Amino acid sequence: MFEVEHAGESLVVISVPIPEPAHVLTDAEHEVARDAIEGLSNAEIAQRRRRSARTIANQLASIYRKLGVTSRCELAALLSTK
Repeated sequence: MFEVEHAGESLVVISVPIPEPAHVLTDAEHEVARDAIEGLSNAEIAQRRRRSARTIANQLASIYRKLGVTSRCELAALLSTK
């Protein structure tokens, strides 16, 4: 934590570490994320993983929430930088 001056005001800056995606996601979520950024549809991922498309949709929602993204495009951009 440290203070900086900006536009005549004193601001407190707090550094919070952001967990690496590999440490935040379960193994299953990591695999679903990989398949999603490879361009597979939910149905294709479900078939590959022998799960329902609804399960894959739920896993993707969990992945997005955990990583703070809202789309496969954002997911790909985030994971490609790690």
